[in-house]
This record gives sequence, C-alpha cells and structure tokens, in this order.
Amino acid sequence: MMDRLNTCLEQWNIRLSDDMVLKFRDYYALLREWNSFMNLTAIIEEDEVIDKHFVDSLALGHYMELKDQSLLDLGTGAGFPGIPLKIVYPGLRITLADSQQKRLRFLDTVIRELALDQITTVHGRAEDLANDPNYREQFDLCASRAVANLTTLSEYCLPFVKTGGTFVPYKAEKTEEELTQAGYAISVLGGSLDRVESYMLPGSDLNRTLLFIRKIKKTPGKYPRKAGSPSKEPLVKRG
Repeated sequence: MMDRLNTCLEQWNIRLSDDMVLKFRDYYALLREWNSFMNLTAIIEEDEVIDKHFVDSLALGHYMELKDQSLLDLGTGAGFPGIPLKIVYPGLRITLADSQQKRLRFLDTVIRELALDQITTVHGRAEDLANDPNYREQFDLCASRAVANLTTLSEYCLPFVKTGGTFVPYKAEKTEEELTQAGYAISVLGGSLDRVESYMLPGSDLNRTLLFIRKIKKTPGKYPRKAGSPSKEPLVKRG
C-alpha cells in the first residue's frame, strides 16, 4: 500500500519517515473499520484513498511551506486534509471542525490511536463557531475540501483567518468561473486572491486546483450570516 503513497509523494519531494508510513497505514485501517458502520467516505478502496484523500490532502505542503502554523480544517469529514497534513507536518497546530458529532468521535479515535498531539476537534456549524472569539480570526490558515461554491465557502472560512493569514480551498474542477463569481464576496470578507495552483495528482489523471486567498483586512462582524444564508443567498454584488 505505502509504496504507492511514497512514489506519488516523491514527485512533490515529500519524504515520509517509517513512523509516518505506519501512521498512514493505521489511519487507513481505522477508516475502513469505521466506514463499515457509518458513512465517512464513499472512497474506500486502498489506491483511491491514497490518491484522492492522502495525496490530495498533502498538495498544500507542496505549494507552501508548512511549519508551526495554526490551521483550521473546516468541514473536515473523515479528517481530510487535516490528519494527513498533521502526520507529515507535525509542527502544525490543527483544529478539525465538523457539524456532525459522530465524525468527530472517529477523528478523536484516530488522534488517540496515532498518538498525534497539538490537534483537536470541535463540534459546530461554521456560522456559530465563527462568532466564537476562541475561533474568529485566530488561525494562520484555514483549509477546506468541503464541497461548496467558492462564494459560500469564503463566507464560512474567511472569518476564521487572521489578517495576514491564508484561506485555501481545495477544488476538483476548473475554477475560473467560480473565482469570477466569488470576487465580490472575497473582497467584502477581507480577502484577496494571491495565486492559483492547478496540478494533476501524481500517479493519476485527476486535475486539482488550490486557491490561495490572503486575508488583508478584518471580516466585518455581520459575517458569516445566520445558518443557511451563505448557501441560500450567496454574497453577490447587487445591481
């Protein structure tokens, strides 16, 4: 199994220690076990998990230097990208946030079994957590693989990022149209597009894109709006 992971990551000059390899193996075993009785991911075959979850999560480490930053993984689901990033970049201080408590029970088990430190889980909706002073504008990085339109995702994520920090949405599809539509929301929320990195996942024919959105000023206090509003009424310029 891990030969494939090593081979893929070597193309990005990411080298895994023996301990990291063991942690990925244990993570995969736990994912299979828990997925047998709860819906964590539709992707469960070994090679697909390596390509579409493990390697994809680690793309961030290829495109920016990761050391001891604080990182929020919003809508983490089964722990992607936060857990793979923590395994390879142990200095990161990671918070895994999700609205489903059962997913967090799985993640707490993974954290315990893999003996990971400086990584915590938090239960809640983005709209609520973003108004908690313990989380609002407290993170150097906010990364999310959540499936949501960029306009909506920006309203959920940018309020968590410190001024000078970066919001990084993982996108599977071409992003030009989404970026155009989201430009107004990103600006209003205090962000500015820094760069776009499009790539093919090593060892596959899958296209991916990372967007790097810098936080250049504080997010106005009225954002994010109440639950449901960011998706039902996307933040767009009127008139």
